[in-house]
Amino acid sequence: MPVADSGRPLVLVVEDNPVNLELVEAILDREGYHIVAAASAEEALEQLRGLRPHLVLLDIQLPGLDGLGLMRLLKSNPETAGIPVVALSAHARHEDRQAALAAGCVDYIAKPIDTRTLPAQLAAVLRAPRPI
Repeated sequence: MPVADSGRPLVLVVEDNPVNLELVEAILDREGYHIVAAASAEEALEQLRGLRPHLVLLDIQLPGLDGLGLMRLLKSNPETAGIPVVALSAHARHEDRQAALAAGCVDYIAKPIDTRTLPAQLAAVLRAPRPI
């Protein structure tokens, strides 16, 4: 199952807004990440049938199945349960952050994305020890 090319960390970006997706892709590509994109939870599930990313960057507000619903599916599947997921949301309320973390996300980034700090936030997640 593919994970990355040339040792670059593979990130699955699940984002339905094309402008936000393009911004995240540009930032991560510049930082040396390999990016695979999905515009919906359903598309992300399809992508995950053939690859195992090092990290999922997940928009919470998605058409159809929302990000928290996708998060629950990922955590309930032994094949994807160990993939760290970072939530992205336009909602910066404490309750929204708590809901994402309670669903299993390892971090929460409020939109608009701070382009200066995003790479360091994701690098910290990738460096963090994971339970076996």
